Amino acid sequence: MGSVSHKSDAAIVLGIESSCDETAVALVTADRRILAQRIASQEAEHAPYGGVVPEIAARAHAQRLAPMLEAVMDDAGLTLDQVDAIAATAGPGLIGGVMVGLVSGKALAMAADKPLIAVNHLEGHALSPRLADPALEFPYLLLLVSGGHCQILGVEGVGQYRRLATTIDDALGEAFDKTAKILGLGYPGGPAVERLAREGDSKAVPLPRPLKGSKEPHFSFAGLKSAVLRAHESGEHKPADIAASFQQAAIDCLIDRLRLALDQAGTFPALVVAGGVAANQSVRGALEELAQANAMRFVAPPLALCTDNAAMIAWAGCERLAHDADFAGDPLDLKARPRWPLDPEAETVRGAGVKA
Repeated sequence: MGSVSHKSDAAIVLGIESSCDETAVALVTADRRILAQRIASQEAEHAPYGGVVPEIAARAHAQRLAPMLEAVMDDAGLTLDQVDAIAATAGPGLIGGVMVGLVSGKALAMAADKPLIAVNHLEGHALSPRLADPALEFPYLLLLVSGGHCQILGVEGVGQYRRLATTIDDALGEAFDKTAKILGLGYPGGPAVERLAREGDSKAVPLPRPLKGSKEPHFSFAGLKSAVLRAHESGEHKPADIAASFQQAAIDCLIDRLRLALDQAGTFPALVVAGGVAANQSVRGALEELAQANAMRFVAPPLALCTDNAAMIAWAGCERLAHDADFAGDPLDLKARPRWPLDPEAETVRGAGVKA
């Protein structure tokens, strides 16, 4: 396998992301420049089903990835020979989509004799705030909230993650999508619920705050989804009030769990949020207030880096190269992983938390 210069300000990494329903390619430099990036949404394909269909997603990745790779290289005015490494998401995610991106990354690495960097999709999210904010240093407390994951992590360095909490059933992004489906708002649900919530009264619908006050900082959103369904079926509440009340209940759960995590794990210099739900402005506002109350710096990536994207995957590759001067690439026979915890030593929690 080829070598890379490892100069901290010189490396150029090509990133590929295909873990769910976004096909994405980006070129990122070690000095935090995004040279080019493209993201192809699959919203139209999945909208009729109210959620992501794995087989449709994998097929769309296979159809779009090669033209996107060529387009990104053209956008940047570079050839593959000028790229130092290929970073591709190797998991966790929908296995068909992950395989499409990883196999493409392997092929490019082999053809161009470049190192392959197999990136954990969650690590891409975890490190993405550092791409946009050079002042963000390790360690920091991370709230990772997306359609498939809801975790609190102590980020202590590249490859060094301590999971403090996870969901025992559903992720918050999934709860947003389910609420949108119940209210007939379509897919993707998170932005639609946030827009509708602005028109509603967050105190109008009595909804539960699952696990609030629990002595463990884990999350649970299955009961909240069920309560939203019952509120809607009762016919007693306006959709906007249900959306606003759901969003506030979710925020109350996040803040309560984060407070407990801080009590148990100690203070961190910064509170960082990442993942698709990090684009929600009400969530950001509540987290910023919590950070200020605990004398912590609050950091959230730009909206473009919150949802799934390849820039974060390329940046994770840059971080890996800078962290390990002897790294020569991951083996080309590594397998895609539908599950890949950032902290494999974390204790298994009851329910579906094992997914994390």
